Amino acid sequence: MGYDAVSVGSLALPGVLVLAGAASLIVAGLAIAAFAQRRSRSYLLIALALVTLLAKTVAGGLAMGELLPTGTHHLVEHSLDGVMAVLLIAAVYFGRTTEPATGGGST
Repeated sequence: MGYDAVSVGSLALPGVLVLAGAASLIVAGLAIAAFAQRRSRSYLLIALALVTLLAKTVAGGLAMGELLPTGTHHLVEHSLDGVMAVLLIAAVYFGRTTEPATGGGST
């Protein structure tokens, strides 16, 4: 009764984008910090994969602000999904094949 569907809907997307952007920034920052500490190819690839989440949020914001056409927005977001998948698969592959496993012993 007291809620106007248009005003609630018009606030929902910007709110979700702001929350997603903040969360993506935190997660990507933590991943970059982990890479800076570990300095391994797998950590770099995972950090880059998580940066794609931030890039998707930016693309959504640009589309919402009508700076990116809807068709281009969808192309960018789906392309970033593919990039993320490839980066994660590569991280697992390189983590299993090229980096030494840590064994029990000294910490």
